[in-house]
Amino acid sequence: MPSLRRIPRVHPPRPSRPRRHRAGARAVVVGDLALDIVLAPARPLESGTDVPGRVSIYQGGSAANTARWLARLGVATQLVGSVGRDAPGRALLDALRSDGVTTRVGRTGRLRTARIGVLVDPGGERSFVADRAAADALAPSDLREAWFQGIDVVHLPAYSLLGRPLGLAGQEAIRMARVAGALVSLDLASLEPLLSDGREAALELVRKSAPDLLFATALELHGLLGTGGRTDARAADLAAIVVVKRGAAGVTVLVRETAAGSAAGPALKFDVATRPVAAADTTGAGDAFDAGFIAEWLASRKAGRPTLVALRRAAVVGNRIAARQVSAPRRELQLG
Repeated sequence: MPSLRRIPRVHPPRPSRPRRHRAGARAVVVGDLALDIVLAPARPLESGTDVPGRVSIYQGGSAANTARWLARLGVATQLVGSVGRDAPGRALLDALRSDGVTTRVGRTGRLRTARIGVLVDPGGERSFVADRAAADALAPSDLREAWFQGIDVVHLPAYSLLGRPLGLAGQEAIRMARVAGALVSLDLASLEPLLSDGREAALELVRKSAPDLLFATALELHGLLGTGGRTDARAADLAAIVVVKRGAAGVTVLVRETAAGSAAGPALKFDVATRPVAAADTTGAGDAFDAGFIAEWLASRKAGRPTLVALRRAAVVGNRIAARQVSAPRRELQLG
């Protein structure tokens, strides 16, 4: 288990506004593209009767959300996934392409396009009902080595490592990333699916993936690692860089990279203060944070900035993009 050397909390200078072109950065995102059916009651639900509120349909899916924001930030982005051969699948693909994402998305007639029911309570907290259907149909044979050539990073939500055949496709994407010399980024995404086969199986899955960059909320890390021992020290053993999203408390970064970029030596820990964001619906904020962080991290690496400077800048940009996700009105998906 690595030791931790703590760096005091910092308020980094505000990075420049993301530019349209990110120094030729290229990314592949592997995973889900789904309908988000959002129910936002105006007051708490009451059993057996109606309450007023709003029901909306949006483009969703953790992988697709990250891909969309990466493309908006000027990263040449491909999404690899699967949808049904139906009207929602067509509408979702059109929406992604309109944001500049290259879609490597298969369409199956056996399963309908994934649907995620999102219940947003009046305080902004969310609950989900997942009907993943075609999102889990991506198979290793659907992937092509050519898609990964010249790529800087391959990003996966943990959903893409679970089940069959999707989990096998996620592992194959990681293999192709390694062969192509790309970095691997993983987000734990949601605790309950990750722990469905137990904590040890989940830990083995993360360790086998050996991500260069790992995103998680503090709750997800505690759930994955258990309550015993020092969570931060144990988390630093999971990836060269671990980014812990703490909401209004900011971001904690654990890093085993030296200035030269090699994963060696004692782990460093530092906090980055970020601007709290008030929102009625935080759906997709974590995915948007990932995209902002990855885009700035890649740009800083290509610019030759020191590792710690790059990570601080990336944390601030990630927060800014998450704020944009929750503050701007979401664009409803047109199915007709």
